[in-house]
Amino acid sequence: MTYLKNINYPELNQCIYVMWHSNQFIVHGFKDRAKTSILISNSLDGDIVSYVAQKWGFKTKRGSTARKGAIAATKQLHDELKNGENIAIMVDGPRGPYHEVKKGAITLSMDTGVPIVPVNWYSEDKTFREINSWDKMKFPLGPCKIMNLYGKPIYPQNKTEEELITEVKNALLELEQISPQKYKEAMESGLWKKK
Repeated sequence: MTYLKNINYPELNQCIYVMWHSNQFIVHGFKDRAKTSILISNSLDGDIVSYVAQKWGFKTKRGSTARKGAIAATKQLHDELKNGENIAIMVDGPRGPYHEVKKGAITLSMDTGVPIVPVNWYSEDKTFREINSWDKMKFPLGPCKIMNLYGKPIYPQNKTEEELITEVKNALLELEQISPQKYKEAMESGLWKKK
């Protein structure tokens, strides 16, 4: 069984969750699934991910910067934000380059004023595996204690597009860097033993 715990979960009415493509299954830890739409590519892999995400209680929007449906998906996500919903975007997917932030989440944040919340997931269990793929996708393959680590909200006001891209990238890289220590602290505090 997988045991996923949230660290620093944002207490916001609304946000744009961002994560690396390698961490796309991180959404399993989100508390507000019914009011969160996930951007998923129009691909065969995307069909599978979309099916699973909907089974988990999320809404999905199909499209990406590299495939058909990008403009329609962006408009739908914009409408979701205007209606007070959350969205989730893998900022370097679906085709990379690896760990390079694309403009989608940035543009949506600047247009709506909704803050961006970076997220990383991490585990030291041997069952937490990494696929040999361009994005180095990580997922549990068996019983696993996983941590979702949330960064501070990034607000778009008075920032340029380039400044936001840099801030989001740095925040995601920092979350990766500090995750081992945060995981150790969570283990020592008995987080997975608490009811």
